[in-house]
Parts: sequence; structure tokens; C-alpha cells
Amino acid sequence: MPALIFFAVLCIVGAMPVLWISVAGSRRINEAATTQNLRRGLATTGTTDLRQVLLTKSAGERAVRPAMQRIAGLVRRLMPAGVVDALEHKIVLAGRPVQWPLERVLAGKLILGAAGLVFGFLSFSANPSPKSLLFAFAATGLGLFGPDLILSRRGRERQAQIERALPDTLDQITICVEAGLGFEAAMARAGGAGSGPLADEIVRTLQQMQLGSTRGQALRGLTERTEAPDLRRFVVALVQAEAYGLPIADVLRTQASELRKKRRQRAEEHAMKIPVKIIFPLVLCILPTLMIMVMGPAGIRMSKFFSGGLP
Repeated sequence: MPALIFFAVLCIVGAMPVLWISVAGSRRINEAATTQNLRRGLATTGTTDLRQVLLTKSAGERAVRPAMQRIAGLVRRLMPAGVVDALEHKIVLAGRPVQWPLERVLAGKLILGAAGLVFGFLSFSANPSPKSLLFAFAATGLGLFGPDLILSRRGRERQAQIERALPDTLDQITICVEAGLGFEAAMARAGGAGSGPLADEIVRTLQQMQLGSTRGQALRGLTERTEAPDLRRFVVALVQAEAYGLPIADVLRTQASELRKKRRQRAEEHAMKIPVKIIFPLVLCILPTLMIMVMGPAGIRMSKFFSGGLP
């Protein structure tokens, strides 16, 4: 049985590089190809050798990715549609990372879940006990729901970045509008000058407007892709101002002032939570050490005195 466990662990460890290739992908190659296509305007000259095109791809794209797509198709058919839609929504909230498309996430969930199940079963077979059974369930659950936890964490971090950058970006848009630019031109200037997820979403919103979406539809799509509460309130106020014919500059100025105030209040709230958070480290780690340093020598001398070791 130990030999079987060693063989299983060896197989799992050997499969990790293949899984990493399938999950991480060839991001640099994809980015270089995308940049080259944009510079050429997606235009091709002459004939294209299909073999050369395939050879420019990495080993993960040529060997692992087709297998991952087949596994993802199997998982998609087995899983309920609502679960797949919820997982895709998490990917959207995380910013659609290049290395985390839906197919790879589905295939990764199946592979990691199966690996955790096999490893847990072998561990339970070697040492049947409640602890081993609990470990088997924990390993399987971690493999199945680990990608969901990672995507949820990235989505929350992205929402926090958007809310932190929103007041400054809104100030830039307000200044541009008051200087005489249109709202779309002001958004384009703020998105081009900024960086981070909010600037990327602004650029994407402008692209949707250029493709024929109305301003309200594009802004609602922005809120659905981010689900940031402050951004949602700003979009609602902007859509209502456009519907009732209110001056956009006044609405932008008011929203920018409120968002700056909310950001300051949020920072004060986090600062007020710090004393509560440091109570447990203080009581469990720092105070016992101080007590030992202060009272330890006195306790040693008192014990020696009462035992007759000191005159």
C-alpha cells in the first residue's frame, strides 16, 4: 500500500506542470500576437502557412488546450446551466483574466477535484480513520471549489480598486466637462490617462458606445461587469440626469464630492477598526512575553528564597 500511495503522489506531482500549462497558458505569446494584429489592422498579405501558424503556438496550446476544451465541454454538459452561468459571472467580475477563461476553469475544477478525491481515497485506504475521511472530503472540496474561491477573491480586489479610483477619475471627467468637452470625450481622456481596472472598463464602455449601444445601455453594462456599489449609484444618477435633462456637469460635481466624502469615511472606518483587530495579537502574543520578561526573574528569585536557596 505505501508503494501505491507513493505512485499516486508521483502521478499527481507529475501532472502539476501539465495543469499549470493549461491554466496559465501562453499569455506572453497571446499578448504579442494581439498587439501585432492590432498594429496590422487584422490585415494579412499573401498566403498563410497553417503549419507555421500552429508551430508558433506553445506546447500548451497545441497539445493541452484541445484536451482541456473537450474536458470543459463534458463538464459543461454535466453541470447545471445556472452553475456555469454563475461561474462565468465570477470570471467577468474578476476582469476576464487571460489565464482564466471559462473552459480552463471548468477543466481545472474537474481535474483538481478528481486528483483530490484520488489522493484522499488513497490516504483513507492507508489509514482508515475519521481524520483521514475528513481529509479526503476536504481535499475533494478544495479541488472542486478552489478556483471559485480564487475568482471570488480577485473579483473583490478588483471592486475595491475600482471604488478607490472612482473619485479621482470622476474629478478628471468633471474638469474636462466643465472645460467644454463632451461627456464621451471626457471619459475617453480619463480612460486613456488612467490605469487599472476602472480605466479599462471605461475604455470598454466607450467601445460599446462606438459599436451602437446607447449611453444608458453601455453604462448599465459597466455596472454589471463590476458590481461596485459606488459606481452603480453614479451610473443611476447619470442615467436619471440624462432622462430628465439635468446638466451633466452639476451631477458630476455632486457625485464627485459625495464619493470623496465616502472614501474619507471609509478610510476613517478602517482606521477605527485597527484597535479592535490588534487586541488578540496583543493579548495572545505581546502581553505574555512582557509578563515573562518582567515577572520571570522576580519569580525565580522568590522560588529560590522560599526554598532556602537564598540567605
